[in-house]
Amino acid sequence: MDRLLLLDSASLYFRAFFGVPEQGRSPSGTPTNAVRGFTDMIATLVTAHGPSHLVAAWDDDWRPQWRVDLIPTYKTHRLVEGSATVEESPDELTPQVPVIRDLLTAVGIARVGAAGYEADDVIGTLAHRHGGAMAVDVVTGDRDLLQLVDDERSVRVLYTGKGGVRDPDIATQDYLQGRYAVPTGRAYLEMSILRGDTSDGLPGVKGIGDKTAAALIAEFGSLAALRAAVADGDTRLKGARRTNLEAATAYLDAAERVVAVARDIPLPPQSYALPTEIADPALLEDLVSTYGLGSPVRRLLTALRLA
Repeated sequence: MDRLLLLDSASLYFRAFFGVPEQGRSPSGTPTNAVRGFTDMIATLVTAHGPSHLVAAWDDDWRPQWRVDLIPTYKTHRLVEGSATVEESPDELTPQVPVIRDLLTAVGIARVGAAGYEADDVIGTLAHRHGGAMAVDVVTGDRDLLQLVDDERSVRVLYTGKGGVRDPDIATQDYLQGRYAVPTGRAYLEMSILRGDTSDGLPGVKGIGDKTAAALIAEFGSLAALRAAVADGDTRLKGARRTNLEAATAYLDAAERVVAVARDIPLPPQSYALPTEIADPALLEDLVSTYGLGSPVRRLLTALRLA
């Protein structure tokens, strides 16, 4: 079966920036640790997992207004002070992102974004579109994307939170059951809505963490059934738990649309197959000489069998 590798690009290049030491400035004077680390991550992943297709998913809009309209606190803590749109980013990472973008273009690796959507939504759409027809591996350090795990459609998440790309957690439904006590990606989504996520400005329901959220989903069968039980006065819900669930009504009304990744972005059809030749040799040569990227680019081209 063909295999599609979907990269949560920002998650990986942020990890590279903080995890790869800077070894002096490039010939251009620009730092390159995130570029080098990200390039080596792709080489490692291609070598280890042997994909036939590869996409670097991109945040064309890291904080879509339609999500903010539903939950105004969404990602507010990541904003540059005084701005309503600009994401806070380390000064030495910001100039490296265009270099990463150009490197992907030069090599011929598909970089896919969509206006008004996050990279997570691109990943959700491509996983939904291609899962089942081919195996899909989502590479991310973001737990939100565990909602995409689907054994029946051969969708896994290679979660880099602890072991990085060299030793990721391979998230299948058994992994979700063992780690979070939820049986499916859908159940993980519903558990995460109840729990909330302070890193994304999602308050969750007061007093409900991972374990309680998973137990409630298991007992009632779904978030919708739990909310119906609250509305109907189900006697299994008492005291502070009932009070907190009732108080979170407005949040729960909006949360699924915010937390659930899109699965139906109208992305134009294109080939995501691994490149069979370097797409822009002149651009690649310029990037290598300008930023001193010879070693990581050689490793990437070797992994892609272009060298």
